[in-house]
Amino acid sequence: MKARIEKLSEKKLIGICKPMSFADYNPAELWKTLMPRRKEIINNLGTNLYSIEIYKDLSFFQNFDPKNKFEKWAAIEVSNFENIPDKMEKLIIPDGLYAVFIYKGLSSEVPKIYTQIFTDWLPNSDYQLDNRPHFALMGDKYKHNDPASEEEIWVPVKYK
Repeated sequence: MKARIEKLSEKKLIGICKPMSFADYNPAELWKTLMPRRKEIINNLGTNLYSIEIYKDLSFFQNFDPKNKFEKWAAIEVSNFENIPDKMEKLIIPDGLYAVFIYKGLSSEVPKIYTQIFTDWLPNSDYQLDNRPHFALMGDKYKHNDPASEEEIWVPVKYK
């Protein structure tokens, strides 16, 4: 498993969020709400979509329980926070180091790559998890429910 390490600059996003757990994981609900309204976000920066998870702290992973809640976001990057559409929220992803993994395949298979990242790559790397948002960047190569789909998985890290 290969990762590239990138220094991310601060990102401003507008989107929809909802608390959920892995036991009741249903991000499709967020996307079904955001996608028909995405043109209402008039200050967007491109067409990339961000699927974001925000965990309260690192104990979420150390004491993993699939019923523990976290914030799940469906969002779009913006240049500023003017004109936030009704029932949408703003989010800032702070700058920092990220391990970036390319995933090709069906979204139903994504949990396998996360397992590899957290049980194989991370413990054997020069990095440890950092407490910032995790996200998948779905760009031009992303195709919903298509085995040829490609997305980037961004995991916040810092040196051990």
